[in-house]
Amino acid sequence: MPISRSDQPPRAAAGFRAGSAPLSRRDVLRRAACGFGQVALLGLLSDESRGGASTNPLAPKQSQFEPRAKSVIFLFMHGGVSHVDTFDHKPRLAEMNGQPLPIAKPKFEFAPTGNLLASPWKFSKYGQSGIEVSELFPEVGSCIDDICVIRSMNGGDQVSHGPALLNINTGSGVFARPSMGAWTLYGLGTENQNLPGFISLSPSLYHGGAQNYGSAFLPASFQGTRIGDGSTPFQQAVLSNLQPGDDPALQRLQLDLLARRNREHQARVGDDPRFEARIAAFEMSFRMQMEAPQVMDLSKESEAVRKLYGVGEEPTDEYARQCLLARRFVEAGVRFVQVNYSYPRNYWDAHGDLRNNHSSNAKKVDKPIAALLKDLKARGLLDDTLVIFGTEFGRTPAAQGTDGRDHHPHAFSVWLAGGGVKGGMAYGATDEFGYYVAENKVTMPDFHATILHLLGLDHTQLTYRHAGRDYRLTDVEGNVVEDILP
Repeated sequence: MPISRSDQPPRAAAGFRAGSAPLSRRDVLRRAACGFGQVALLGLLSDESRGGASTNPLAPKQSQFEPRAKSVIFLFMHGGVSHVDTFDHKPRLAEMNGQPLPIAKPKFEFAPTGNLLASPWKFSKYGQSGIEVSELFPEVGSCIDDICVIRSMNGGDQVSHGPALLNINTGSGVFARPSMGAWTLYGLGTENQNLPGFISLSPSLYHGGAQNYGSAFLPASFQGTRIGDGSTPFQQAVLSNLQPGDDPALQRLQLDLLARRNREHQARVGDDPRFEARIAAFEMSFRMQMEAPQVMDLSKESEAVRKLYGVGEEPTDEYARQCLLARRFVEAGVRFVQVNYSYPRNYWDAHGDLRNNHSSNAKKVDKPIAALLKDLKARGLLDDTLVIFGTEFGRTPAAQGTDGRDHHPHAFSVWLAGGGVKGGMAYGATDEFGYYVAENKVTMPDFHATILHLLGLDHTQLTYRHAGRDYRLTDVEGNVVEDILP
């Protein structure tokens, strides 16, 4: 493209012959100031070229060692699920309900809290393992022998939703970093080349937005594909622009013409992996039109399976559709699926009215999550599918107001199932009130290192060169939690 406007002749400059063919921007940068501009341009393009766009960055790659899991389903609970009301029973809270906390509160809190608040829900032992789960999650409790509950998560000082969401999804609550799904694709590629390798179902557009499933400085090929968002009901899993065209043959001709024009342009300006990436993106979209609508058609499931998840029932229908769709995606070869329970319509942020908030939310997700675990297991997929139940932080054992709990990153619970994790175990412990980690602290880098390890990736070796240094999901920290592995 000429550097000047098309209706004006290019202006002569030192080193250029008047009346010659219009110069491209790249020509000017290469010739002007002894090529100094070309040096800068090469630097800007170098990171993308390392992504290997010209050799299909999403092609399946060999793991660094034998993986336990081939795919991941991340059930993300936006807002902060209270650990002391779900998976971390604290009888001491009931004994001291309404009394001051006898130990020092954290120096860094989101908002002031008062006296201790007992859990409104009873806990029961489930399965052969006898792990205690509250009555909020009876269906998940029935699957507890396939679950490893980590009760000693620590999110550092990220007490606000935005940084805390980014922390669990990208490893940093401050800087723009690639998401966990993007790193997974970068390391392993994906098996089905007709579908995205990383899908985020109904993610929130608040609190970090697209960064939570983005690729940051990794090539754009590794970012997540969003389906739906947290502001609208996830009733019909359809992407309007993925419906096949009226004339696929004509569409094929159009794509071939576009690819030919791109390659002609590339021949004029020189090698640039971004052109191949664009061509590949159009080809992926065309292939998705053929396969994605079939995978996303839940009517192909039996009535028994839809009933198991709670599709077509209230209040489970919306999250049931997402969980069932996640199973269909991993079954079709998608590497990483994030199933979001998202702000602003669905939200665990119980600053007040704890009982109604958590009861309402749990009723929407308990049955679909348990169905997902049972369905994966029945199909032989749970062994190599890692299912993660996570939230950005827990909630304070002390009350906010009279019937709420504040943000609490200092100690909270997540759980893992399948994918080579020991089932029927609780790892780590908090103190008798649930305020601090008392045993086997798991930091966010530890959490991420363990997930990558289960996928056959060494977190210290999965690096990407950017801005003069090698980056990784765990930055310079992180240890694999070996005790939860067989």
